[in-house]
Amino acid sequence: MDCEPEELQFLSILGIYRESAKLIHSWRSLFARIAVSLVLPLSLLFLLHIQISYYLFNSIDSDDSALDRAAPDSAAEHRILQRLASDWMKLLIFKGVYLVALLVLAMLSTAAAVYSVASIYSSKELSFSRVLSVVPKVWRRLMVTFVAAFVLLFGYNTLAISGLVLVLLMLDGTVVAAPAAVLFAFFYLAGLIYLSIIWHLASVISVLEDSKGFEAMRKSRLLIKGKIWTAAGIFTLLNFGFVTVEVTFRELVVKGAGMGPATRVFYGFVILVLMCAFVLFALVVQTVVYFVCKSYHHESIDKSNLSDHLEVYLGEYVPLKAKDVQLEQFHV
Repeated sequence: MDCEPEELQFLSILGIYRESAKLIHSWRSLFARIAVSLVLPLSLLFLLHIQISYYLFNSIDSDDSALDRAAPDSAAEHRILQRLASDWMKLLIFKGVYLVALLVLAMLSTAAAVYSVASIYSSKELSFSRVLSVVPKVWRRLMVTFVAAFVLLFGYNTLAISGLVLVLLMLDGTVVAAPAAVLFAFFYLAGLIYLSIIWHLASVISVLEDSKGFEAMRKSRLLIKGKIWTAAGIFTLLNFGFVTVEVTFRELVVKGAGMGPATRVFYGFVILVLMCAFVLFALVVQTVVYFVCKSYHHESIDKSNLSDHLEVYLGEYVPLKAKDVQLEQFHV
């Protein structure tokens, strides 16, 4: 990192982005190999998911339309119902396989990026083969944290939907119904961004410290205090960029109205490269945010101890203990 640990706390949103870009550029050979081997398959999987889901939903919509036109209890209706059931089964199986594959690739990519940035920070000898040797040994910790985040987000969305329905039922027909729904949506999005920040930092904690799951998320919540607005701005912009790439792919490649196959393939390739670079950048950013928050709380990570704990002892990955990530309090 270009900044000393004491200076990281003063980085703005733009400064964190710049610091992340410098890391990737300085170690471009390493990050390029991580991108090609891990992030590119993750990006390709995500884009293929959009493409295949679009075709499956189109097939279901077509079956629904045909069902409306079919005579009741006719042979045609039975055939359409069977086809519709088959389409829904294909969609559910596809979604299940996609989520599992996405989870695995996301964990491996996160572990590789976090370990690499931490190793660079600790001035530790680093190579692509070393990264690959460590990544499989931390995925279980990340999996627990990812599952905890999924449970938390599922519960949050369930409560939000239930609350919205209750509010709309109570205010149905009143002039405040629409403003109340808009206000509810605003607070829902704010909560979603907050949980997203907690989850991403918890992922870094799961790789570098001795916490995982809900414990890692609790530490993440404490760590983000004082830097919540900076983190919120960072992850909001990243999510906006992510959505922009997704929408662009959907419009230019999936739908591709008026475009030939060659043009759509070209746009698909360009968007895939952009998505890969964007995801890699986001993974590095979330690790830099972790160190920025540590610096803000005056928790200096001793480089020698960080390096020691990033090593592999007897084939086992040794995470940082709490005492190792808070070895000294420095004063600014």
